[in-house]
Amino acid sequence: MGTTASAAPQPVYVASPLDNVHANGMAQSSMSPVHMVNIHNNKAKSIITNKVAPVVITYNCRQEFQIHDTVLKANYKVGRISDSLPEHYLVKGEYFMVQDVSSKADVLNTTSSYGAPNFRQVKGAYPLYGMGQPTLNGFKQVLQRLQTQGQQEIIFFCIREEPVVFLHKDDDFVPYTPRRKENLHENLQGLQGEETVESLELSIRNELHDFAKLSKNILYVYNDIEFFKDEPQKMSILCEEDIHVTEEVYKRPMFTMQGYRYFRLPLPVEGAPLEDDFDAFVNILRESPSLCLGHSTSRVPPTLVFSCQVGVGRTNLAMILGTLVMKRLKGDSQLPPQSAEAGTSEPRPLFQVIQSLIKKLPNGQQLMEEVDHAIALCSEMHNIKEAIYENASKLEGIGEDYQTQGSTTKEYFLNRTKQSLERYFYLIVFNAYLHEQYPLAFVSNFSQWMCCHAWLYRLLARMDVSELSAPAELLTKGARVLVADEYLAPDVLSTIKEMKVANFRRVPKMPVYGVAQPTSEAIGAVLAHLTDEKRKHNHVLWINVHEELALEGNGQIFIPREPSCLDQPIPVPTSDPQLLQKLETSLKEEILRAQKWLEVTLEQEKQMKMFKSCLTIQEIFNQHKSSHQGLVYKRIPLPDCSSPREEDFDKLHEAIRNALAEDPHTAFVFNCANGKSRSTTAMVVAVLTLWHLKGFPECTDDEIVSVPDAKYTKGEFEVVMRVVRLLPDGHKRKKEVDLALDSISETMTPMHYHLREMIISIYRQIKPEKTEKECKQQLLRSLQFLERYIYLILFNTYLHLEKKDSWHRSFSVWMEQVAARAGVYDILNQLCFSEFEDPRVMTLARLRYRWQQQDIHSLPFRGEFI
Repeated sequence: MGTTASAAPQPVYVASPLDNVHANGMAQSSMSPVHMVNIHNNKAKSIITNKVAPVVITYNCRQEFQIHDTVLKANYKVGRISDSLPEHYLVKGEYFMVQDVSSKADVLNTTSSYGAPNFRQVKGAYPLYGMGQPTLNGFKQVLQRLQTQGQQEIIFFCIREEPVVFLHKDDDFVPYTPRRKENLHENLQGLQGEETVESLELSIRNELHDFAKLSKNILYVYNDIEFFKDEPQKMSILCEEDIHVTEEVYKRPMFTMQGYRYFRLPLPVEGAPLEDDFDAFVNILRESPSLCLGHSTSRVPPTLVFSCQVGVGRTNLAMILGTLVMKRLKGDSQLPPQSAEAGTSEPRPLFQVIQSLIKKLPNGQQLMEEVDHAIALCSEMHNIKEAIYENASKLEGIGEDYQTQGSTTKEYFLNRTKQSLERYFYLIVFNAYLHEQYPLAFVSNFSQWMCCHAWLYRLLARMDVSELSAPAELLTKGARVLVADEYLAPDVLSTIKEMKVANFRRVPKMPVYGVAQPTSEAIGAVLAHLTDEKRKHNHVLWINVHEELALEGNGQIFIPREPSCLDQPIPVPTSDPQLLQKLETSLKEEILRAQKWLEVTLEQEKQMKMFKSCLTIQEIFNQHKSSHQGLVYKRIPLPDCSSPREEDFDKLHEAIRNALAEDPHTAFVFNCANGKSRSTTAMVVAVLTLWHLKGFPECTDDEIVSVPDAKYTKGEFEVVMRVVRLLPDGHKRKKEVDLALDSISETMTPMHYHLREMIISIYRQIKPEKTEKECKQQLLRSLQFLERYIYLILFNTYLHLEKKDSWHRSFSVWMEQVAARAGVYDILNQLCFSEFEDPRVMTLARLRYRWQQQDIHSLPFRGEFI
């Protein structure tokens, strides 16, 4: 039979198939003894090698089995935690298996009595429970206890997003999770990518089973990651059934308990759940007759049980969501009176974003109070609202900042504060959704509802308003420096000599101008130019779209910046021109009060300057109003690279129309820091408005262009064309915006700036050799310009459709009432270059993340969060 017999038990040597593949990809017929596979229990008698896998015939010739090729070709990696500990196989090539929950985590000491750590019920009468991760026997104990209490229908939610497997130990199955060597105390987040966590657990189970096969049925795990006494532990794994995945532990009771159901609802450890997570929860509500409003109020509602690792953060969040659902199910809108103890405590000040939220939501105050009540009912182990104030207090209490775990201490607590505030924000928003959609049986899922209320994302983008309270002393103490306009705004159009300001330009045949931030002298020169005998403009509307603070000192424009990142703007999170003027006045007064030499950055060098004179931007315009009676100055700050907000379009449009109503011959001047990006956007708004009032020029047919990326330089991205197809006369509306962009960009060719061309040129700068942060920055910028282009097309469509009513309805209202209903925000919520990438794997494709992140590089925290 071709077998080789041996009287003594022996290890079997098998060559890995990968070791016999040459560079040309052809496998060789000869085999070399590279991999040694230990056949357990000394059973090997004879080995037959064939093309499938080695066949092992046992010593007594009663068993025959194969060492399958998949185990051998998997090429598993080995590693160790330290030099003093043994080497063993690693999950996914880098992770160690660690016991999931230590006894110290059970603060409520409920494991022995209830079967799970930190097992508890919400205060009050709602059948809602939370707990940490149990073992298999512990979970059975939990179910038995609930049954003895008379709970007939039980819906169990595992809310963990990280993979968990249960290993056979004695007469139980104990949970273990993969961890990184660098941080054995923390679970892995986002490990699965596009794969579901259930698929990942099955993959890990297969690997662990293979590890045991290759190591005499032994698997190495860790229980004590503090002192590593007797570590790693050796666990005996004889078969695949010795390893359970989460689904096997939690789903199998469905066969023995009629009223039991199980769902996996992964929630994030920090921050608010994703809209998709809320959708998954809503789908469960839809599919549960006992959780619908048609359900008889006399029937006992189902018992909801939520479980994460230790039963605190995510479990607490899920219990609050469950409480809000129970309130709608039972119609409990009446809040209990505050206790005497609660009434004596000083009320916490509301964060600005929460104030804005409850002000705009219908019955916002009631919605917030219901959430606060739900939080109080679930606060035995953790209070979500208190966590915001605790994190904010720690953030503001940090004196000297220092680096830790890849970020500064202030960055760490700033992120924690924003995450906990975002979680509270979303609870109020979800409660508003429940109030509206619960009676309608959830005709819209949560993500669709959010896209119909996109203003909520605008609010979130201004969650951190700490810059409004940044002290003016930062300049005089050297924490911030002044940067001159000549450094920030190179005069590429060579207009300083004649007009005293950089990058002065005009749209051909139109009274629309763009310019960099001007000094008082430059304003005078521009006004003299516009009112001379040739142009004869009696009225000039000057709109400053710069969103940073700026001052004129010693006749030169200066802008505050962080010394570590001079090129990064410090946007002020407000659209209120009076507040901007107040902040600039504070800076001016501090500079004049200090009377000290300050570091400034000029075009080529750094210098120390003493300021004899200092004026705010409003003050330098006020100086010219006496000599130019027709001058009107307005401050309408626009974001640096992203699209203007809906209300920004409203303000620009209203200001332009009012000026034209007073004098049809009005000239329009727009300035930003360098006269390039934001000025161009405002100029397009002015040009489109003027065309709608005075008539459009003739649109010529597209020329055939044969240059690289010609399709994209014409703005014909897939996502743009989706919007165009949606809009009435969409192709014509896009062509009109293109004509406006082309006419404006003709004036600034030396800048090499054209919005459509910038979109693809920035995207093409994403290169493999760049760092991940650099690539993300380029992607964000290209998406912001892409969105800006789409918004201009939407604004032009609005101008056409609402012209018959003299634009009585504002653009922001039109976007909310018309465009949102048509699905525009749904498209913007999947914004990407779908020609090159998948929107499902891009966080920046979502409104929630793209609108919050104006820049990838974060600035130091300088003010107060509250």
